[in-house]
Amino acid sequence: MIRKARLDDVPAIHHLINEHAEQGLMLFRAPAELYEHLRDFCVCENDGQIVGCCALEIMWRDLAEIKSLAVVPACQRRGIGRALVTAALAEAADLGLKQVFALTRVPEFFACQGFEVVDRRSLPHKIWDDCLRCPRRDECDEIAVIRTVGQDE
Repeated sequence: MIRKARLDDVPAIHHLINEHAEQGLMLFRAPAELYEHLRDFCVCENDGQIVGCCALEIMWRDLAEIKSLAVVPACQRRGIGRALVTAALAEAADLGLKQVFALTRVPEFFACQGFEVVDRRSLPHKIWDDCLRCPRRDECDEIAVIRTVGQDE
């Protein structure tokens, strides 16, 4: 079940994101940051457990970023990541956004959902705020992908 995150989900979201961050797959997030941005998150709940999360952060009047997409390793390859991205895209459409992008090391995952690879430099400078605290900022290996909201999957 995909749903909007609630306050009592923060510990599970924190654990899931930071477990992935320990593997170098994403940035660490502090609990305070998660509470501050809780309304950006949706989660996948299975048998009362949070098994996936994803955030949609509005960057500008017509652009948002999919961030902190993570799925419990034992639950990967079951469509949870796809469902979380689909929920984020639906929310983007409801908000009237025109495009959604992500920075990823797995562009194939996003390509299957209609995203296209773009030059990172084509994105607004505001997206680089997170890069300032990234240990790989000088040797970034993430690929920018973008998709028009509402386009057919």
